[in-house]
Amino acid sequence: MATFYELARDAYARLGVDAEAAIDQLGKVPISVHCWQGDDVAGFENTTSLSGGGIQATGNFPGKATTIAQLRQDLEKVYSLLPGRHRLNLHASYGDFGGKSVSRTDIGIEHFQSWIDWCKTTDIGFDFNPTYFAHPLADDGFTLSNRDRGVRDFWIEHGKACRRISAAAGEQLGETVVTNFWVPDAYKDTPFDRASPRERLQASLDEIFSDTLDPKFTVDAVESKLFGLGAESYTVGSHEFYLGYAISRQKLYCLDAGHFHPTESIGDKISSILKFVPEMLLHVSRGVRWDSDHVVIMDDQTRGIMEEVVRGGFLPRTHIGLDFFDASINRIAAWVIGVRSTQKCVLSALLEPATMLRNAEESCDFTTRLALLEEAKILPLGAVWDEFCRRNEVPTGTDWLMDIKDYEATVLNSR
Repeated sequence: MATFYELARDAYARLGVDAEAAIDQLGKVPISVHCWQGDDVAGFENTTSLSGGGIQATGNFPGKATTIAQLRQDLEKVYSLLPGRHRLNLHASYGDFGGKSVSRTDIGIEHFQSWIDWCKTTDIGFDFNPTYFAHPLADDGFTLSNRDRGVRDFWIEHGKACRRISAAAGEQLGETVVTNFWVPDAYKDTPFDRASPRERLQASLDEIFSDTLDPKFTVDAVESKLFGLGAESYTVGSHEFYLGYAISRQKLYCLDAGHFHPTESIGDKISSILKFVPEMLLHVSRGVRWDSDHVVIMDDQTRGIMEEVVRGGFLPRTHIGLDFFDASINRIAAWVIGVRSTQKCVLSALLEPATMLRNAEESCDFTTRLALLEEAKILPLGAVWDEFCRRNEVPTGTDWLMDIKDYEATVLNSR
């Protein structure tokens, strides 16, 4: 008797889709798992609260990680439940500072060496982010575009230090580290002068990127935003600003799914942006009414993003990371749901009857195109996903949930 997967494989084959090839390709798509979901963006600088940048973690589910050891323990549990080989996305505020106060301008590879060693031990990749929030010199809402030259110099040095850390980490791991720059600089109310902060931000970024680093070990990305809490009227680093900057400086452009208008599709931007920049970084998130960083699910927005990446042949030029923080549910489960949902969206795109769809469109047979797009929605994706999980020796369906529940009972509830 044929297995569910064999039946699904045959159903896809009738539409010219190779399910085996899709499984193989999905296994080569790493997801960068963001550290800040595990501790509500607190970090390890001995700060008492998250501040600045329009960031707010909501909820009080028990078991939040409060030490590096706890965060790594939680991440190891997550990776054990994910099919494929993935990455860690670390913020600079998560360094191993040994309980000491270290200025963000003075951080070095020594403060992240234990993270690099952990990545080697667990066989995961590594990505990095400067932290331009939760700091006294970010309290007025401006960092790299601050009108105070001294403040700008502080944040410029922080950016340079982070790039050096990324380069050293990449050299040790033998893989390219993506260093993503996002700054919260913005006004709550309507400004009079929109130009000057952007001039200062441009000059600051140019100074940070003035040091030439080996692209084999690190590449830079710049991330835009529409607005945030307390930053509703004007964001210095807008989409237009960073798109122009990325194109003119040939940097990676980061598209965060929560950083645009709720009715705006970022999937539609991908084929245009990649005409002019070398690569792209995706921060997969889910905004509900605003940049609320809900757990990623297999929704139309996320599916649309991955469809554009796959249809355009852009997977080799696209880095995929997650960006959400939900403390209202089990934090480890949130990670697992987010990564697996993102992978399912990639798989769904890989399983589209692409050849038949392209032929229909090129022959102006839009009736067939529409019919195929609708038929693809109910093809047996789940059976292929389960086979992918089985081959990677991780739980299928919701079997992983019992593992999380046991972890919650034995580990999280004792913290």
